[in-house]
Amino acid sequence: MVTCDAIAGLAREFIEQTPLNVISPKIALNDDVVGLRLFEAPVFGFGNPDDDLFADFAAPAANVVLRPFDWLVGARTIISYFLPFTDRVKEGNSRDLSYPSAEWLHARIDGHHVGAALSSAIKSFLEEHGHTAVVPVQETAFTADYVNFTSNWSERHIAFVCGLGTFGLSRGIITEKGMAGRFGSVLTTLELPYTERKYRDVYEYCTRCGACLRNCPAQAISLENGKARRPCKAFLNAVLAEHTPYYGCGKCQVRVPCANEIPPGKNRKGRFPEGK
Repeated sequence: MVTCDAIAGLAREFIEQTPLNVISPKIALNDDVVGLRLFEAPVFGFGNPDDDLFADFAAPAANVVLRPFDWLVGARTIISYFLPFTDRVKEGNSRDLSYPSAEWLHARIDGHHVGAALSSAIKSFLEEHGHTAVVPVQETAFTADYVNFTSNWSERHIAFVCGLGTFGLSRGIITEKGMAGRFGSVLTTLELPYTERKYRDVYEYCTRCGACLRNCPAQAISLENGKARRPCKAFLNAVLAEHTPYYGCGKCQVRVPCANEIPPGKNRKGRFPEGK
């Protein structure tokens, strides 16, 4: 029988055992990161594919174009997960706020492969038990426009729907394990209990303390507009040019109150404009 606990258990075992979650000497950017573990065990949220929030995703704060039923006819559950980076990854990126650390670059790029493999493992687990499943970002229909910063399936917005957390100034999602990590999702025809959303506002967990904007080497974040994507992207492009295929930054996700948990306090209601 496939339950929420069974899926979470599968994921914990996968993250513990997969060699993808450990940086090998073959790919290490330097000797210091050999043996680095990228992720801790994930946390999960389970959402309704027919949630009313999908009708709101035409609002400026969101980029999701296709609804769950466009990806999987008969979908009954969205499985969303957050993979928290290990303390070593976060500590490595906290040493120097002017440039991303090797630990973070590995977590950002090699961590993508860990998440993709975990999503595939969950999909296979569901199929083995007679349920249809789809990983939207692995489908040929998935598109991402890196010029206009849009896609037709946003893992962060799906995480919000599934009760994992709310947005912060830096446009990341603040979860019970913080915001430093990666998200993934799987759609399935299996009906599972939905996770209660313990928030109502898009930015409810953000206290607007300003720590992320002070950390940002690209000066891309403001209290008024959140993160402007174009200066952020320009900084990432400069990192990519020097470390191809690696790029990243993540300074807005370390040395901040929401790095490891939901910070105390509560943001005022409202949405930030869609700054570029």
